[in-house]
Amino acid sequence: MEVTMKACVTGATGFIGGNLVKALLAKKHTVKALVLPHDPMIPQLKKHNVEVIQGDIRDLESVKKAVKGCDVVFHCAAVVTDWAPQKLFEEVTVGGAKNVCEAAVRAKVKRVVDISTNDVFGLREDVVMDESFPLEPWGEPYPDYKIKAEEVMWRYHREQKLPVTMVYPCWVYGPGDQTFVPLLADAIIKRELIFWRKDVLVWPTYVENLVDLLLLIAVDKRAVGNGYLVHDGQSVTLQKFCEGIAQALGVKPVTTHIPYWTAYTAAIIMETLWKILKIKKRPLLTTYTVKNLGSRLKFSIDKTRRELGWKPKIPFEEGFQRTMQWLQTLDIASLKTK
Repeated sequence: MEVTMKACVTGATGFIGGNLVKALLAKKHTVKALVLPHDPMIPQLKKHNVEVIQGDIRDLESVKKAVKGCDVVFHCAAVVTDWAPQKLFEEVTVGGAKNVCEAAVRAKVKRVVDISTNDVFGLREDVVMDESFPLEPWGEPYPDYKIKAEEVMWRYHREQKLPVTMVYPCWVYGPGDQTFVPLLADAIIKRELIFWRKDVLVWPTYVENLVDLLLLIAVDKRAVGNGYLVHDGQSVTLQKFCEGIAQALGVKPVTTHIPYWTAYTAAIIMETLWKILKIKKRPLLTTYTVKNLGSRLKFSIDKTRRELGWKPKIPFEEGFQRTMQWLQTLDIASLKTK
């Protein structure tokens, strides 16, 4: 019989956090959720008997209240855009990680599972990267502050014996996605999508596969002090991925290519103008996007198979088909939310 646990989920109304909460409830676990005050999803969480703690990840007292009495903390909260003030990254991504660690130490939790990103391993294309690779900054706020947050976690693991496990998802997608697939779909429909390098590699991570690994990690003692990359077990080119989206939406696939450095220069100009003019809306191009959608990185998930006996339950083809069926139900005008 599976042992039930009391789990705290930060970022519980986000894409990953929301799917994780559903999976925890389905397995009869008790869930506490740290949610920003007045979040529109609060009534839905309460309806499903989730104990909602309204507070901010930046406030230690709120985090302590959320973590108290829990066996496991799943830390999903972070700044998930590449276009936000540096102060926000510092306070939410890094400061939030410190608050979670501090609260978890005091509450004597059995496990802290931190959602990081494959971005932390840098931009090397000459090798297949795995969890043994050193953390490598991009010179971009999203991955670089994720690295700083991870360093905080490992410091607490070393110095306070906090039982930390790090998870490095690649391109997370699936029904309910608000960043990856909808942004690509919006750009394809509006004919704003441009490729600046051929054969760019995407490593899709269907959200149910990620959640499945998170639930395993939470109870497997072998995971303490370790980090795990996760994806669907295969890569696909960005062009093929976008062709699939276009086909699902019944629009012509995008074939326009420009040189990489043209795109990068355009991104620098746009970012500079947006900062000078103090425009809060995200530019069409950012240097992070150009790097991220212009690389041929390779990632291995052999460690999860080798150490935990885990493999993706849902093949990429099935996950992609499910996601396209969901995409077809959306109001096209509301695709771009970030």
